[in-house]
Amino acid sequence: MRPKIRLYVEQPLHQGQQVPLSEGAAHYLFSVMRLAPGAEVALFDGQSGEFAARVQPQGKRGALADVGAQTAPFRAPADLWLIFAPVKKARTDFMVEKAVELGVARLVPVQTDYTNSERLRADRMRANVIEAAEQCGATHLPQIADMTPLSRLLADWDPSRQLFWADEGLADAPTALSATPGPAAVLIGPEGGFSPAERARLGGLPFVRPLRLGPRILRAETAAAAALVLWQSRFGDWADDSA
Repeated sequence: MRPKIRLYVEQPLHQGQQVPLSEGAAHYLFSVMRLAPGAEVALFDGQSGEFAARVQPQGKRGALADVGAQTAPFRAPADLWLIFAPVKKARTDFMVEKAVELGVARLVPVQTDYTNSERLRADRMRANVIEAAEQCGATHLPQIADMTPLSRLLADWDPSRQLFWADEGLADAPTALSATPGPAAVLIGPEGGFSPAERARLGGLPFVRPLRLGPRILRAETAAAAALVLWQSRFGDWADDSA
């Protein structure tokens, strides 16, 4: 039975090594979770898979982990990005968390014409990514891109990557993914949607695939989860190989 507690560590893992854990990790293990010395946890580094480890307190506030056998191989995510305009803090946190659980490879925050949240804390976003990966059993961490204007992102876009544009104003767009497998990205707008200029530009780009997410207007964080599920169930690691 695999340990229920999983921790992300910065250094590459291999069987037989001893890994020092942070003060925060030590506090969580021995003060919050009340683990006994020698308890087993799972460690992952985002590139080597998951390993069983025995943890021991070290000094007043530290801890050491003795790394054992690998319990799960590294599983690379599907080549799927989430491009999103940040919204209110709690809702952005939710969007990031669900994107990690749904297996995105890269998170790309963008500044749109109607984006209300101009400041995005990279450290908060990374902390949310790590916590979500620890909870959901992922062995990878999505890359986090710097926030960039949507116009610049589109100007530098690799046309071999399909861009699924989800917008509540797309009344005539298909609700299913009419595309072919391959590198992809999902674009989610801010609370106010996309501006007329952005809509005109997106509508004229050959690599953009409009996507309507049902008959109701969804919050940005709900739209992100819905679009990612649609893609994963059709092309990603949710897809039924027998279909």
